[in-house]
Amino acid sequence: GQADAWWFCLLYSVTFGGFVGLASFLNTFFKDQYFPNNPQMGGVYAGYFTTLCVFSGSMLRPIGGYLADRFGGIRMLLGLFFCAAVALTGLAFLPPVMTALALLFVVMGLLGMGNGSVFQLVPQRFGKEIGVMTGVVGAAGGIGGFFLPNLFGTMKWLTGSYGTGFAVFAGVSLLCVAMLWRLRAGWESTFLAPTLPASEPTETAVGVH
Repeated sequence: GQADAWWFCLLYSVTFGGFVGLASFLNTFFKDQYFPNNPQMGGVYAGYFTTLCVFSGSMLRPIGGYLADRFGGIRMLLGLFFCAAVALTGLAFLPPVMTALALLFVVMGLLGMGNGSVFQLVPQRFGKEIGVMTGVVGAAGGIGGFFLPNLFGTMKWLTGSYGTGFAVFAGVSLLCVAMLWRLRAGWESTFLAPTLPASEPTETAVGVH
């Protein structure tokens, strides 16, 4: 149980932490990377672009939860983390501003859906402790949001490019894919198992009558 709690904390620190961290970092990124010679107009555009990306993540969170209910939280998270890794890899090359905006819109949407997917799984594992687990996992997300801007700032200072920060974030997303792939069998054979064959007894009973 304790190990699963840590896994959920890690997953949420990447999805929610990534969302919050990028939300606080994107304004600086757009201004420094794409409008270094026009800080006044750059600030205006950066504000619009950041708002658009945050809107994507916020609006898609409930959709992530809905799709996780429909297709399974693990399957959703595997797809979301993989797609986020692909988009973040594209951002690591620091493409033109409109391409970067499109990729970041996608990344923030994926992270938002990831938030909903994580919390589709948590009650299934910790039904009796859902109150405390909501607090613990939520706190982990906040910690992730604190570290991400520091990561980007440190990478920019060390390498002179924001691209390395995106590359590291892509690597973290791929690590989450690998981690979930290893956890999947154990989770589906324990706390997720009862959700799969729930209709079988009813069907059998109908057949007998």
